[in-house]
Amino acid sequence: MTQPIRFLLLCFALASIQSLIAQKKDCESTVVGDLRIHTFQSKIFGDTQTLRVWLPPGYDDPANATWIYPVLYMLDAQNLFDVCTSGFGNEWQIDETLTKLIANKSVEPIVVVGIDNPSARRTDEYTPFPYAVQPGTLPHPHGAKFPDFLVDDVFPLVSAQYGVSTDRRQSAIGGSSYGAVAALYILLRRPDMFALGLLESTSLQVGNGELVRESESLFQRPNRVYIGVGQTEVSMPAEVARKVGIDVTSASLCFARASEKLAENLKVAEINRPDVIFVSTPAHTTKRKLGPHVSRLRSSFFFPLNRRPNCEVSIRTTC
Repeated sequence: MTQPIRFLLLCFALASIQSLIAQKKDCESTVVGDLRIHTFQSKIFGDTQTLRVWLPPGYDDPANATWIYPVLYMLDAQNLFDVCTSGFGNEWQIDETLTKLIANKSVEPIVVVGIDNPSARRTDEYTPFPYAVQPGTLPHPHGAKFPDFLVDDVFPLVSAQYGVSTDRRQSAIGGSSYGAVAALYILLRRPDMFALGLLESTSLQVGNGELVRESESLFQRPNRVYIGVGQTEVSMPAEVARKVGIDVTSASLCFARASEKLAENLKVAEINRPDVIFVSTPAHTTKRKLGPHVSRLRSSFFFPLNRRPNCEVSIRTTC
């Protein structure tokens, strides 16, 4: 086993240990609001998967029983709501942020469907292409099946139990790092599923930039996309960097530039002109709280809507 691969495995082991420590019995949950957990067996990946569904205030009120809610699907759900399940020492505060925005009437009440990452299989299930920087590392990932996983496994479970929209204009998907890779892959390959995207620290080196190239020539792109990236995304010991031939400073600049290029590509399409927000910050998403960044989207991503009962709400049509 080569030294770089040993280092990657060590990083994963340390992250796993952090996650286990965070889940100690004496950990005080930081969940705000109504969070419901569902475990099921995936027909597509053949493993056990977990959903964490956050419901907005008032969801169970009888007066709201027939409402159809916009929905945000987020990957790496362990990190979204609770410090006790997060593997990085903090959580992204999606629940706290949305609770405040909804209370302030800054955004429409929405349902958040968090999809847990499958731990050791995270890279395999989230990435549709091999990892270019480390040739031979996971040469045949299964991330191309992720859209089918959503359609065949996740959507039926969510639709059967919750009043969420199936209108692409009211459906968002987001993630960070490899989670953002999976989200972007779906946005590009299945524009019929989601019109809204939230992409943080997207690992565009996967497939040697294939997703950036795919974004250059599309007839239809998402309606609204938020893209965030850090200026110091690449981090590894100097010895490892030398062995794999990487200059860390240059690699970080390249990483950030790739996201900026993605944003530029998504602004132009053959049949629509998406609203794209690009934000550059100092650090990687997992090292900061994502909630404050979500709050920036209230005017263009989590847009206010006028809903009516038994209606598929839309930004362009009324019922």
